[in-house]
Amino acid sequence: MRLLTTTIAALTTATAALLWLATSAEAETLVGVAVPLSGPSAILGKQVEAGAGLAAEANGMAIKAVDDACGAEGGAAAAKEFVDAKVNVVVGFLCTDAIEAALPILKDANIPVITVGVRTESLTDQRAKTGWPVYRLAPRGDDERNAVATELTRLWRDELFAIVDDGTIYGREMAETFRAAAEQAALKPVFTDTFRPQLDNQIGLVGRLKKAGATKVFAGGDGDDIAIMGRDAAQLDTGITFAGGENLRTPPGDVPYAVGTLMIAPPEWSEVADPKIVQAFGAKNIVPDGYTLPAYAAVEIAKAALAGAQSSGQPLGQALTGHDFTTAIGTVRFDDKGDLNRNLFRLFRFDGTHFVPLENK
Repeated sequence: MRLLTTTIAALTTATAALLWLATSAEAETLVGVAVPLSGPSAILGKQVEAGAGLAAEANGMAIKAVDDACGAEGGAAAAKEFVDAKVNVVVGFLCTDAIEAALPILKDANIPVITVGVRTESLTDQRAKTGWPVYRLAPRGDDERNAVATELTRLWRDELFAIVDDGTIYGREMAETFRAAAEQAALKPVFTDTFRPQLDNQIGLVGRLKKAGATKVFAGGDGDDIAIMGRDAAQLDTGITFAGGENLRTPPGDVPYAVGTLMIAPPEWSEVADPKIVQAFGAKNIVPDGYTLPAYAAVEIAKAALAGAQSSGQPLGQALTGHDFTTAIGTVRFDDKGDLNRNLFRLFRFDGTHFVPLENK
């Protein structure tokens, strides 16, 4: 998760405008916004609040933002407040504990939820059992490793590749999912190993990779380690290209990423969003970073689904399922479980300055 670079003053101004909007008696549709507005995640909550508020203003709706404190107690309290306020739909939720406490209450009130941040797989996998009316605009927790496996198995089919990980649960799951997918495709890495993270150099590992003949390496670990591997590989003139996951979105420390480093991650929404919407954020002195654009899209989806339910006479949950929604971040469609019908993760290549879509190279 990346923080807003906008100033506190700008956020305060935007929030004041949103509070006015929330109290407007003229708006027919009320959208609940459940986010952490206190504690260490508050700046992320402000991103959601700002994006949802701008979308509501543009679409003639109102919002009611409630602090869920990123916890179970706060999530339940927020849900009760939304029920009392008779909101039509709730968007937001960045924390698993908060949304899991809120959903039973919102389910009983027939209020659907569009989460922009919770990736926990069980949230939608158990839908047949829980009946929770949840729709996930965020990726699933397993989307990253599945995308790594799919994309790199395709890309490196004719390459001598290796798979290494840092021994963490995250790193091992990523590496094992890729290895299993490669095996199903009748591909075998020339080298596998677990490396020690957070070292000043990875020359020993790079030397073993070179000896094994690897030219492509997936490393399940953080960006700093992958940056150091790339530097050491260049110093040893190995010609090795390294790849990693979404962790590479975080700029590394003193060692930059090597040119050609691959990253599997979702896009930067501000780079693919409707330019007019991005300009609208700028006009409000809000940087469209982090969760701002997904929150904007969630409100757009809510408006379209409510209109569809009203015209067809079907429940709002049915209107949210299996339909295409045109949003600021592109076309969105939810499957029968409430997940996105496509994996948002894609391949990027570092060009020396930033990561660009691989298909552009």
